[in-house]
Amino acid sequence: ARVPRRPRGDARSWLSAVEERFARLPQPARDLAELAAILGTRAPFERDLRVMKVCVSLLALFLYISPAHADDMADVHHLQERWAEIKYRLPPEEQEKAFAGLIREAESLAATNGDNAAILVWEGIIRSTYAGVKGGLGALSEVKKAKQEFERAIEIDPAAMNGSAYTSLGSLYYQVPGWPLGFGDDKKAREMLEKGLEINPRGIDSNFFYGDYLKSMKEYKAALVVFEKALQAPPRPGRELADEGRKHEIETAIQEIKTKLAKEQRG
Repeated sequence: ARVPRRPRGDARSWLSAVEERFARLPQPARDLAELAAILGTRAPFERDLRVMKVCVSLLALFLYISPAHADDMADVHHLQERWAEIKYRLPPEEQEKAFAGLIREAESLAATNGDNAAILVWEGIIRSTYAGVKGGLGALSEVKKAKQEFERAIEIDPAAMNGSAYTSLGSLYYQVPGWPLGFGDDKKAREMLEKGLEINPRGIDSNFFYGDYLKSMKEYKAALVVFEKALQAPPRPGRELADEGRKHEIETAIQEIKTKLAKEQRG
């Protein structure tokens, strides 16, 4: 949101306009602005040029986020929160209907924001999760649509959502059946998942899905290392429920691997 031009002699109304724009921004942008303000008050600019550059960069990011982009970020956050609520809180028998409703919301957002990679990524994530819950041959049409959404997101912005399109596309490649039923391809899965890791090497999801892929390939020791790394991923502000649910999945996978390795050692 651009800061309104300050009129001469009217500082109070100008400040009110700035505060109004500030309030409309999503929490991450407000956090950046507040961090810049804190740094600015604690470090003398004339003695620490590096801190000044950091502050200017943070403030520039805050000041030039457009209201439309802020709205898009809020839409994405809504999809993320609702997805986590359905996946990790609703009983299995209620998830299919709930995900179907969330897909309709994502489709509506994508229809008016067709060039927004983040919305396309989350449309694909919701659709692929819905397909997993639905199961059967009817789910194949949904995962094919999700594949197209991830591919479109990559065309627009490969780094959107920390490379989530690559990670999600890779997860489809190793979970979907291969020819003639589907497009599953273990080689492409590894390629996409590794690209996701290049963009987001410490992410909980990028490491979880790569670990899950290695586990599906019976590369248990390598998978264990990746899963342990996933548990050390930094928390994602505003996504506490998703982090909690994912960590539970990781811990379950680690236990399964340890059980398999113990059986192999006993021989």
